[in-house]
Amino acid sequence: MRIVLTAALSLAASLPSLAAPVAKPARLGLCAACHGETGIAQIPGAPHLAGQKFDYLREALKQYRDGRRNVPLMRAAIGPVSDTDLEELARWYSIQSPSQPQAKP
Repeated sequence: MRIVLTAALSLAASLPSLAAPVAKPARLGLCAACHGETGIAQIPGAPHLAGQKFDYLREALKQYRDGRRNVPLMRAAIGPVSDTDLEELARWYSIQSPSQPQAKP
């Protein structure tokens, strides 16, 4: 019985989808203008971010902020944001469903 309980608790702890929902980041507004609140791009040429890997998004955002990715629009949009804010944004977009937008007739 103890082994079954331990296994069940371990499994439950490893499932992020059962964790408390992630709150919308305070700095989501400017990102959402191009990439959409749920990570589905709102303008042509902006990539979809929904469902991207958390580590990739966090590192990309740091690179834009620090100028290692030289994209003036992204650097201006991110501004002097903290690592905590970048992590919140990366986590938000990584947990969004990557479903594609509906085609317009």
